[in-house]
Amino acid sequence: MHALYDLPAPAKLNLYLHVVGKRPDGYHLLESLFVPIDWGDSLHLVRRTDGRIVRHDLHPATAEPLPADDLCTRAARLLQKASGSTAGVDIHLHKRLPSGAGLGGGSSDAATVLIGLNRLWNLHLSRAQLMALGLQLGADLPFFLGTGPAFAQGIGENLRAVAFPATRFAVIKPRQSLPTRAIFSSPLLQTSKSQAIVAGSFADNIVLDWKAKRNDLQASASAQCAEIDDALQCLFSRFGNSRMTGSGSAVFAEVGSDDSPMATELVDFGIGMHHQWEGRVCRSLESLPLAPWLKD
Repeated sequence: MHALYDLPAPAKLNLYLHVVGKRPDGYHLLESLFVPIDWGDSLHLVRRTDGRIVRHDLHPATAEPLPADDLCTRAARLLQKASGSTAGVDIHLHKRLPSGAGLGGGSSDAATVLIGLNRLWNLHLSRAQLMALGLQLGADLPFFLGTGPAFAQGIGENLRAVAFPATRFAVIKPRQSLPTRAIFSSPLLQTSKSQAIVAGSFADNIVLDWKAKRNDLQASASAQCAEIDDALQCLFSRFGNSRMTGSGSAVFAEVGSDDSPMATELVDFGIGMHHQWEGRVCRSLESLPLAPWLKD
């Protein structure tokens, strides 16, 4: 196999995110419901015989430049070293997701690189093996190497798959991006009690109760970025609900059925009223698109 084209790297939403503790090394312990959505980046992977790993950016020249040592190239080098492969790759990345949004774009790109190279380089590593590698790069990567919607614990690496029905969400990314460290170090950071998991009703509890929960990082993030509150209020005024995803600054709202006029209205609202905001109406995915490429 010489190349793989149009590999998807979908974003995710944290439908809720609770901070439930802190590890001795300073990392916060979380509980969250992750769902992938149909807004994302795409990648082409072309095998090289010289062992070099080279990334090519396909996004417009006006877009924010990516660092030379981004998660994609780091993922490829990590996999190359761990597997002993002598092959290289040209990574062509079409970046559509905004950075600093809490949508997991960089982690999703890196996970797609690991999954794609596992096939392109004929490595045959299992899902668990790739997850262990991915965790070395970031806490979100194991989710994108999983199968679909999941309840996450720990720093995000302990995952339990859940069934979540396809749902439409309005997603807005304000102009400002936020450093995660500043959000977690803020005195406005909220905390929650760890959720009691009842055997036999686990999945129902997680999926049905998400609207009654919150994002414990939202108050901290809003204090550092006033546009988050603006976006939250605009979504709430149209859809009756709104919440920040991840560590921000993107926010989302569940919207109505496919024929809801309010959903279509969002795009005009997001681009018109605040022309430097990015807005999409997205659908959650019931499974991750490359999940069948890995064996458990």
